[in-house]
Amino acid sequence: MPGGEQVTPGELGRLAAVNPLLIVIYEALTMDSHALRQSPAATALPRWLVVGFVSGFLAVLIFHQGAAEVLYALKWTPRAPYAMDAAAPFGVPQVLSLAFWGGVWGVLLAAILARLDGAKLMVAATIFGAILPTLIAWFVVAPLKGQPAAGGFVMPGMLIGPIVNAAWGFGTGLGLLWFRHHRAGSATQGR
Repeated sequence: MPGGEQVTPGELGRLAAVNPLLIVIYEALTMDSHALRQSPAATALPRWLVVGFVSGFLAVLIFHQGAAEVLYALKWTPRAPYAMDAAAPFGVPQVLSLAFWGGVWGVLLAAILARLDGAKLMVAATIFGAILPTLIAWFVVAPLKGQPAAGGFVMPGMLIGPIVNAAWGFGTGLGLLWFRHHRAGSATQGR
């Protein structure tokens, strides 16, 4: 809260009533939740964040670029997927640069959605992907690159970001879900 004062449980309840996403973000960032402290994700948070990176990285290569391939085939975009053109500033292939940033976003997604599981995780990850990375790409990255914000607000180009990023979010959520259930299965087999 402003000024660094603590949030009381009553204020937290009112905050949750106004915007449930804010409460999830607050609890994820402060680890101020009994449920989170008891979850496997919280007890192994560093590992969970690494899984978020790997899931986000692979989700770009499989889901994001797969969706981009479909949009390219439909002629919604002139950009071919899996671009190997050098990306500034290091000259790595563009697809690997995208995958790296997908991993970074995957860490954020994993941190924010650590308490969710199953269908809730998948839906939240898909929505997260469609909205947050898209807004940053539209209103921060594009202007920095001298491109029009939000694809110039022209259809169907404006839909490309939400579609490919939702596919990325779905893939990242799937990776997180697989890891959580795979880990849970291995833990019970070891007994």
